[in-house]
Amino acid sequence: MEFLGYHRPDGSVGVRNYVLVLPPGLVSTSICNFVSGAKTLITSNAFVCATSRDRATIARTLVGLGRNPNVGAVVVHNGGYAEDVDELAGACLAEEIAQSGKPVEYVDVVKEGGTVQAIAKGIEVTRKLVHHVSRAQRRPADLSYLSLGVKCGWSDPTSGIVGNPAVGYMFDRLVEAGGTAIFGETTEIIGAEHALARRAANAQVAQEIVAAADFIDRRALATGEDIRTVNPIPANIKAGITTLEEKSLGAIHKAGELPIQGVLKYGERPSGRGLYFMDTPASPIIMYPGFAAAGNQIVLFQLGGGGAPHRTLLEPSSAVIAPLIWATANRQTYERSRTSIDYFSGTVIEGEEALPAAGDRLLQLVREVASGAATWSETLTYVEPSELYMVDPVF
Repeated sequence: MEFLGYHRPDGSVGVRNYVLVLPPGLVSTSICNFVSGAKTLITSNAFVCATSRDRATIARTLVGLGRNPNVGAVVVHNGGYAEDVDELAGACLAEEIAQSGKPVEYVDVVKEGGTVQAIAKGIEVTRKLVHHVSRAQRRPADLSYLSLGVKCGWSDPTSGIVGNPAVGYMFDRLVEAGGTAIFGETTEIIGAEHALARRAANAQVAQEIVAAADFIDRRALATGEDIRTVNPIPANIKAGITTLEEKSLGAIHKAGELPIQGVLKYGERPSGRGLYFMDTPASPIIMYPGFAAAGNQIVLFQLGGGGAPHRTLLEPSSAVIAPLIWATANRQTYERSRTSIDYFSGTVIEGEEALPAAGDRLLQLVREVASGAATWSETLTYVEPSELYMVDPVF
């Protein structure tokens, strides 16, 4: 099975062809407001005030985004307060991203004479790069070049019964074809971490899965809260989920049934292909940039009903450079959001389709999106603000 993608110098294959402008801030946002085909993060994270551990995470994430296969070229500038932090300096980011072999241009705000002049220079440089990368042509690539990430949310019984298993079935097929799949949400493996650990490729991976869940559990207790008193959230409970363990046992179905090859830090790229767990928070605006930094060309959100019958969707992907596929097995959710939901697996609950057929249908949709078909989220020009995962206090 194949898709049509953009072949990059480092051997990866993109499903989109953007110019990324980094780091986030006034300069990057201003450039992207003027140049079609350019993307950047919009975030309020106080990078310069972070601890060394969090600064390492931020640097890893920014470099990973620049090296994502969906990015054809990168513009890096040295504007912003974080420039005085060595690992976040624009020149350092540019040097690391350039190792991928893709074009990287550096804009020096000081040499240009200030922010306004740097924005003008950045627009000029970015336009040239967009014009250059637009000449790239899609060519066939097999599924082994695809990397997908998934989270679930507003979970209800349809999520654990069909929605997540359908994604898991698709993940299994992708991994069997040599591709890469990443799932996250450490809060939602608590109570099911030992079931996941039994699927670990080796003892070290098993220990890391359990340790990740234990860290979040202890971190919650340190605030005076038992995470089981705040999760499931009220919407989950209203939808029929009673305990965190019950929620977690349904959530892990999105990981399929194959061995877990490793546990990734936020924004860390896998060392090989296969199925991986990423240690992330539950929020999609935090999770998806980490997935994209790890190389995911496409991200998925498996949506339940969440006990919120008034809710409709009009949300783009916070992964910025990775298209988002919205999926659900809840008929009411699907009917309310026909122009947002890309995939419906409730046909299995309704007896119209078997789970393998629904999973194969999702894989076909992934191939179409990878080959250029727009998801509903991609039809919006609005850019969802993102945050990066910082575990320490901001000083």
